[in-house]
Order: sequence, then structure tokens, then C-alpha cells
Amino acid sequence: MSAFFLRRFLFALPLLLGALTLLFLLMAMVPGRPFPAETGALDPAAAERLRALYGVDRPAAERYILWLGGVARGDLGFSFSERQPVAPVVGRAAARTCVLAGLALLLQFLGGTAAGVLAAAGGRGIDRVITGAAALLYAVPSYWLGLMLVGLFSVRLGWLPVSQMATVEDGSPFLVDALRHLVLPCLALALPAAAGIALFVRDQIRAALDGGLTRAARSRGLGRAQIAIRHGAWRGLFAASTLFGLALPGLVGGSVVIETLFAWPGMGRLAYQATLARDAPLVLGCGAFSAALVIVGSLAADLLTAAIDPRVRASLR
Repeated sequence: MSAFFLRRFLFALPLLLGALTLLFLLMAMVPGRPFPAETGALDPAAAERLRALYGVDRPAAERYILWLGGVARGDLGFSFSERQPVAPVVGRAAARTCVLAGLALLLQFLGGTAAGVLAAAGGRGIDRVITGAAALLYAVPSYWLGLMLVGLFSVRLGWLPVSQMATVEDGSPFLVDALRHLVLPCLALALPAAAGIALFVRDQIRAALDGGLTRAARSRGLGRAQIAIRHGAWRGLFAASTLFGLALPGLVGGSVVIETLFAWPGMGRLAYQATLARDAPLVLGCGAFSAALVIVGSLAADLLTAAIDPRVRASLR
């Protein structure tokens, strides 16, 4: 197991380097440059001095090498728009994104796996209701679902707040207030993915139940629901665990839309605002942290799969 972890870790390093390189190249190809003098907000001479001060007037190759060296030291540069180092700004926003994405990840896997097992174990009516609802949710874009949730629970019913992380004038404890603000963005981020997991788990369990496992279990007097719960739940858990690494890029990418929609002060909203401000160091810092998060999550998913499935552990010996 340790040798498998070492191999995966060594493979992750060049993957992270490639992601950082691609991110820098994409940012370098964005038209325009920081501190534009064409708008009249800055004197041309002052704009040139600012570009020289922040090093953005250097060749792209030199800026790339300096940026990679800074990333290796934990220095992500200096933000133009925030007027402070990038690392603490991204760190604070990333903590809020991890809270949102972590709860959404927990909801989509627990809810999706439970719904998939229930669809496989239930009768035809339950199966049709769950698969129909899951197919509908899976096809709905997260931003549209977020708008519908806001319209129902915030505008019409008034149960939940629309945006931000806390309500200043609310007398509720901070934790309770923060949890109320988390409900809608968490649901908008998690439900479409949970629907996909439910459909996948349901199909995996149905495939197992259609084989020899069902005949052997029925010969012992077990019903279909008992077979699905006793023998199919573990297969459903393994099937869901294989999707863990694939779910992280969707969560990181979806957080940009959801955090902007709900004004959640996380890394996705920060990257969006930095892009509008042409703050290249801040955009690169958000992208570097997101790439590292996805790669580490994929490594964790591989280890989880190896821990759950004995066949994977046997192949590692």
C-alpha cells in the first residue's frame, strides 16, 4: 500500500507542474495588461512604473520561472486589487470554499448512494420515481437550480437568506446564521451531482442483482429488498467511491458559478472578481490552489478505492 501511495504521489508531481504551466500559459494569452493607461485612470508614465514595480513588464518566460519558484516557496505573489500578498487572501477564501464544497460532497455522496440503493431495493414504483427525479435533477444546470431555490425558499417563503455568509442585523449565533446561509448554495452545488451518483449506484446494484448473487440469495429465502440492502449496499458504496476523484473538478468548477450567484466569499467568487480586475497573481493563486486540491483529492480517491476493494489491494502486492 505504501509503494502504491509513493507511485501515485510521484505521478501527481508532474501532473501538478503541467496544470500550473497550462494555467500560466492561459493567463498569459488573456488580452489586455494590468494598469491600463488607455482608460485615462492612470498617467502612462505612472502605469509603466507600476508594471515595472510588480514585474509584469518582464518577458513571459522570466515571469513563469519566477512564479514557479515562488509557488515552490509558498509565495504566490502580490495582489493588485487586494493590495496584499496572494497567499493569505487565497487561504481565507479557500477555507470558506472547503466548507461549502465539503458539505456538498458529503451530501451528494451520502444522498446519492442512499437514493441509488433505495431505487434498486424498492419496487417498480419507487424505482421509477427516484430515477425520474434523479434524471431531471442531473439535467438541470446548477445555476438555474440555484435561482429556483432562491425564488422558492428566499423570495416566496422567506425561510432562508439569499446571499453572503452571515447576516449582520440577525441576532442568531454565528454558527446557526452561517449554516442557514450554507443551505441553498450547498443544495445547488450538490443535488445535480447526487442525482448522477444515484443513477450510477442504482445501475451497478441492479447489474449485481441480475447475476448469480440473486439466485443464491433467493435460494436462502431472502427477498429482493433484503438482497439489495445486504449485498448491494457495499457494491453501491464501492461504486460511489470510484466517482470521488471525478466529483472534485466539478465541485471546484461549479463553485465559481454558485459562489458568485450566492455571493459566498469563497475562492470561486474571488477568482471571478480577480479576473474582472485583471489581477493575474490572484487568478493564478486561485488556480494553483484549485489544481492542487483536485490532484490531492484524486490521490485520496485512489487510496479510498484501494482500501474498500480487496481486489485492488491484491493487485498492489
